[in-house]
Amino acid sequence: MKRFSFSIHSLAFVIVFAFLLASCEKEVHINLAGSPPKVVVNGSIETGFPPYIFFTSTIGFFSTVDLATLQNSFLHGATMTVSDGSTTVTLKEYSLDTGVNRISFYSVDTANLGNLMLGQVGKMYTLTILYNGTTYTAVTKIPNPKGIDTLWFDVPVFQNSKTPDSAKQLFANYTDPDTPGNYVRYFTRRNHESFYQSGIFSDEVVNGKRISNIGLYAGYDNTNNANGDSLRYFYPGDSVVVKWCEIDKGVYTFWNTYDYANNALGNPFASPINVTSNVSNGALGVWAGYGSIYYTIALPK
Repeated sequence: MKRFSFSIHSLAFVIVFAFLLASCEKEVHINLAGSPPKVVVNGSIETGFPPYIFFTSTIGFFSTVDLATLQNSFLHGATMTVSDGSTTVTLKEYSLDTGVNRISFYSVDTANLGNLMLGQVGKMYTLTILYNGTTYTAVTKIPNPKGIDTLWFDVPVFQNSKTPDSAKQLFANYTDPDTPGNYVRYFTRRNHESFYQSGIFSDEVVNGKRISNIGLYAGYDNTNNANGDSLRYFYPGDSVVVKWCEIDKGVYTFWNTYDYANNALGNPFASPINVTSNVSNGALGVWAGYGSIYYTIALPK
């Protein structure tokens, strides 16, 4: 009987203690201070093409992202120049209505032929941006591209239950130059789609060697397609253009860290990494030179 009586008292004590503990709870509100916005540069100059730059600001982490937010992120009224060491051109701001929203970018003044600049292999290009009293600079080079030896379609290397039977993968043989410091970024375009980034390579391990059976994947718009299992491949009847671009180390470092950070999103076991920009003064983004070669290959029906 004594034991039973002790258990009742113990239970009563626990209930009272829990009640008192609950009554001491207090709501805590933590105000996370937003970081000041930074400018973002997304610019490039390619062999045979003029420079173009998208100039925007960062969007707050907790901000609502919609078409209006994206449109308002474009920065206007900047003074931009591009110099190749002997010629300097001033870029003009353009506004383009896509039918969904309006985007802005900077490029050469097409009404002034004396202001025309097209990318040339081997040249260094300095981008200078003056905006709200702050100057941002970046330097890039258009390297001499070393092309692909051979290119063909074959059965995908990695397949699973979601891989269609008709799927084909692109393969390439490539001989790396015997000088170190060669970097490649490649894009693919399927039929009448846009070019999408597909992969990036460095010769840090394979300098001067011939690399056989490199598996190349199809690029696709991963902002609208969450599942890329079937979109990574090509299919009978596809006409494919491969854009093979030689880039410098600064551009490689940016895209390599960007891709790693992007792929690690949501992975609690991934190591944190900072995306490395090649633009000065705390700006984000990249100013990229591309030494490009284009290949067209069709997959028979």
